[in-house]
Amino acid sequence: MSTVIEQAVEARLVAAEPRMPTIPATLHYDRRDPFAVRMSFPAPATLEGIEVYWTFARDLLVHGVERAVGDGDVRVRPYGFDRTVVEFHAPEGTAIVHIRTGDLRRFLHRTMALVPAGQESRHVDLDQDLAELMRDAC
Repeated sequence: MSTVIEQAVEARLVAAEPRMPTIPATLHYDRRDPFAVRMSFPAPATLEGIEVYWTFARDLLVHGVERAVGDGDVRVRPYGFDRTVVEFHAPEGTAIVHIRTGDLRRFLHRTMALVPAGQESRHVDLDQDLAELMRDAC
């Protein structure tokens, strides 16, 4: 069984223009980092021309499809019938995207099948994580 889940999603970038451009994005989940989700945007879709990714708590997506959550760099909230808004806040500015809620729910369902909620700690290797921290400190 694979320990990694990847799912392409269509994100609509909220901009000053009336038509929101569609940009590709990919959601990633790795059982070795069971509390986190990563969302990446390919280089052509970013202002910097390099791949950009954000890592945040899986729980933000779980709860954000139902109600507004987050007060830091990543915030998630429902929008209308079948959209979820994900806001990314950085010193350079804020990016806001709309994603189909159904796509997020399918992704979350797959992650929960791999690592059920409440069982994330069973997949954390504290000895390995500590060894990596110590190696990075030297």
